[in-house]
Amino acid sequence: MIQIAMMVLTLSKKEKVLVSFVLIAALTRLIPHPPNFAPITAMSLFAGAYFTRKQLAFIVPLLAMLISDLFLGFYAISIFVYLSFAVITWLGQQKKRVTPKLVLLGSVLFFLISNLGVWLLYYPKTIDGLVTCFALAIPFFVTSMLGDIFYSVTLVLGFYAINRRLQLS
Repeated sequence: MIQIAMMVLTLSKKEKVLVSFVLIAALTRLIPHPPNFAPITAMSLFAGAYFTRKQLAFIVPLLAMLISDLFLGFYAISIFVYLSFAVITWLGQQKKRVTPKLVLLGSVLFFLISNLGVWLLYYPKTIDGLVTCFALAIPFFVTSMLGDIFYSVTLVLGFYAINRRLQLS
């Protein structure tokens, strides 16, 4: 806990801007929106790609999600959502940038991991249960992908504009 506090106290100007972007994105979850049109994948990729301190790439979006989930509520599948969140952040760290291919991969990973959780918790543990679970989730995948694209573009272009103006890097 002391290490986290020290990290927060020593944030660079660039890191402060990145924290702001992630927090604002997380807060948009509180605004009414179509089902699954959310910033989760975009926040994860963005944080992984742009934070130079690896710990911050995981801690900042995780705390932002926890804060917004305090208002939205936690669910049985939350552990699977957070797991997908960590995997997607790791992907962003590996690539060090957000690309269309990575956004698509993040969308697919979120779909697979979160719906695997839904299947494990709420459906019969049969092939029919698995197929039914994933088939019923397909309509949500479309809005999820649209949200991932929208928020990824917004975060990346927004940061690019601020970075140019403030010369953060």
